[in-house]
Amino acid sequence: MAEAKAKESKQAEAGANETGKAQQNAMLKITWVRSSIGYNKRQRETIASLGLHRLNQTVEQPDNPQVRGQINKVKHMLEVDGL
Repeated sequence: MAEAKAKESKQAEAGANETGKAQQNAMLKITWVRSSIGYNKRQRETIASLGLHRLNQTVEQPDNPQVRGQINKVKHMLEVDGL
């Protein structure tokens, strides 16, 4: 009985370590490829919040739900590597 619990806890720890490392190292390369002229102010602000200042600029952002949501709002102006 004790052996089974020890085995389960080791598997749980291994799973937690793998997912934690994957989330920490996961980065997205985001390149701004289309001008924001003609688009509304909120989309221009989203581009800026991603850290993009100039056309054809590339930045690396962590792969998390917040960044993915921002990318989704302006996906027509970006190219993303690492999805």
